[in-house]
Amino acid sequence: MSLSSAISTANSIFSNTAQQTAIVSKNIANASNSDYSRRLAMLGTSLNGAQVVSIQRAQNDALLKQSIVSISQASAQGTLFAGLETLKSSLGGNDYETSPSTYLSTFRDSLQTFASTPGNTTIAATLVSDANDLANSLNKTSAAVQDLRLEADKEIASSVNTLNGLLADFEQANNGVLTATASGADASEALDQRDKLLRQISEIVGISTVSRANNDTVIYTSDGTVLFENTARSVTFASTAGFGATTAGQKIFIDGVPVAAGTGGNTSGEGKLSALLQLRDEIAPKFQSQLDEVARGLVELFKEDDGITVLPGLFTWTPTPPPATVPAAGTVEPGIAATLQVNALALSDPLLVRDGGFNGAAYIQNTGGSAGYSDLIDSYVAAMGGNLAFDTATGLDGSSTILDFATSSVGWLEDLRSSASTANDNKTALLSRTQEALNNETGVSMDEELSLLLDLEQSYKASAKLVSTVDAMMAALLEVVR
Repeated sequence: MSLSSAISTANSIFSNTAQQTAIVSKNIANASNSDYSRRLAMLGTSLNGAQVVSIQRAQNDALLKQSIVSISQASAQGTLFAGLETLKSSLGGNDYETSPSTYLSTFRDSLQTFASTPGNTTIAATLVSDANDLANSLNKTSAAVQDLRLEADKEIASSVNTLNGLLADFEQANNGVLTATASGADASEALDQRDKLLRQISEIVGISTVSRANNDTVIYTSDGTVLFENTARSVTFASTAGFGATTAGQKIFIDGVPVAAGTGGNTSGEGKLSALLQLRDEIAPKFQSQLDEVARGLVELFKEDDGITVLPGLFTWTPTPPPATVPAAGTVEPGIAATLQVNALALSDPLLVRDGGFNGAAYIQNTGGSAGYSDLIDSYVAAMGGNLAFDTATGLDGSSTILDFATSSVGWLEDLRSSASTANDNKTALLSRTQEALNNETGVSMDEELSLLLDLEQSYKASAKLVSTVDAMMAALLEVVR
């Protein structure tokens, strides 16, 4: 080997080592960055010897796609579970101690006690107070349900805005990948950014991707709607200012196609948008209908009938437009739970529950004014223990006692929440394992990088030794020449 070729070899080693060291240093600096994929400087041979010919980025397309799906599923399930937990909290938490069924049970017990001592005004006042607590419970729970729908609607609007922003950023990142790939430049930074955006997008809506020439990527929603192809598709949504039992939320459109809501406690939805739609348009309205049926049942049970006209008695409500009448049996009266109230006359004269007459003298049953009269109260007790017709659209039995129906409503919610909780744990665990597997394939291992750094150090030392040897030989040659 000539001295000039030795110097050339040393320079090549120095250059390669510098580039490799820069890559290793960058890997180490991003060891804790979950959006960074490991780089590796690839060496090749040429007429000038070995040299860095390309920068290879660690990737595993199959695991990345599975990770994106897992993120979507876990996001939807977590969103659904959080919404159901909010509903549970509105009913008092683990024991549902502030649920309408709890207050209904207390009210029934007070009614039975009053039936045994119909002349006791203190017990009559307690009964009316319990009735008022029951009505308030239905009012508050109904308000909580509509608040949940409103919050879900706001979250949808926020998520849609975020999604549009992410798609705009994705267009820039994708163009960066295309440009770098076409020119032969290193596209690693743009690819990292694009993969990061895909993960963020998948939290909002379920997606799948297809790769094309020059690393171009097309994004579809999980139901096949184009979300991005060359340019971002428009995602539109009109928010609603407030919700009531009869209010229908607006749809979300992706490129003109409506987004579908998830179904079931173990939701079929992917991405938080599907779960938010499920909460706003499926779960909350159904639970509201169950509350409305409990309220309608109370109006029906305690109605007054003079043989000609049937009117609300102990329990009344504020319909639009007034006046309040007794709703038809077995059919949901939307929103009745929100305005159910105890007749104001009962608050001033609790014994009207015993005697009747909320709607005038024609409705009085205890015409003799007997303190021991209990026929009307007994009929209420019997009616509460008998079956009523309920609307099967509520998802519960069409015929049961009012207390069984109210208890079944709580059971329905708890069954849904329990299923969502189990599914949330499972999907979160799957996401964790998938991300761990992907990180093992594409993430930075400090042990590997430090080991490679030691190898590069030895290479540098060998190169330095070669230069030192050449220097000594050149000095000896010059000395001979002199």
